[in-house]
Amino acid sequence: MLTFAIRRLVLSVPTLLFIALVIFLLLNLAPNDPMAQVPLTIPPEVKQKMREALGIGEALPLQFWKWLVAMFWTEPKVLIDWLTADSLLLGWLPDTALYQGELRVISWQTRSPVMDIVVQRLPQTLWVVGTAYLLAIVIAVPIGIYSAYRQYSWFDQAGTFVSMIGFSIPPFFSGVLVIVIFSVQLGWFPSIYDTTLQVTDWDSFLRQINQMILPVMVLTLQITAQLSRFMRASMLDNLGQDYVRTARAKGLGEPNVVLVHVLRNSMIPVVTVIALGVPNIFGGAIITEQVFKVNGIGQLLITAIEANDLPMVQTLTFVFAVLIVLFNLIADLAYGMLDPRIRYD
Repeated sequence: MLTFAIRRLVLSVPTLLFIALVIFLLLNLAPNDPMAQVPLTIPPEVKQKMREALGIGEALPLQFWKWLVAMFWTEPKVLIDWLTADSLLLGWLPDTALYQGELRVISWQTRSPVMDIVVQRLPQTLWVVGTAYLLAIVIAVPIGIYSAYRQYSWFDQAGTFVSMIGFSIPPFFSGVLVIVIFSVQLGWFPSIYDTTLQVTDWDSFLRQINQMILPVMVLTLQITAQLSRFMRASMLDNLGQDYVRTARAKGLGEPNVVLVHVLRNSMIPVVTVIALGVPNIFGGAIITEQVFKVNGIGQLLITAIEANDLPMVQTLTFVFAVLIVLFNLIADLAYGMLDPRIRYD
């Protein structure tokens, strides 16, 4: 398995380079001008100097090369310096001081390093979207298992009905709906997410939980609807297999048959869905973050697109691609742990 993982990681390098090139060309060949939103009173020659300061006038191959160096060489050094200086995990190590002021990817909108902004926004996204994803997995897997085991029962019918609602109602509608009901009419929860809140004690933790309930509710409904359907379909496919009848004929208890033999084989396609959905946590639920004003990665991407901030959009899109490739590999490795018949020789 280790050889397979190393081989996949090596093969992912040209894949990511090709993805980076495609993203760079698509964004740079599109009509855009970072000076479009500056005041009209600024003279054209000043705008031209501002474009040159941002590196817009350089040749495309040179721009792409500078971006690659910044992403694959400079930013890792900044990360290592932070890990050895300020992180709780590796802060006990001596400071590396690898970063010596090299050029980083700079946002056109804020004139600050892109990755610094991403790190600032990431905790808000992890609080909301990460919590919703974990909660959806905990809810969806048992629902899918029991719905398949009790096929066409009232529980299965109710689960199917709720799943169809989760699939059918888009988050921009369900988000506004829960705001009207639980915030405007009942006044139970805040309608706007306070991103300035810092959890320092029990009271602030309760306020954080209180403001997370509505966006987490919307996201959990949507994710649970998808995962529970996959879990149910996979369980139904395995419940009719010969090995299940053999296990029952040998006298194994029903919980042992369902929760050990059937569940393990049924998790293989579900693991793929879960693993490929993890990058959405880091990407943020763009629509939900906009509805509830969560100042996370999703909203950062939207504001960068509106402001023609190409370095920000390019970096975020590439980070999402890296996460998809990484978690695709993790899903493939998980197959071998779930099914002993799968070998990576």
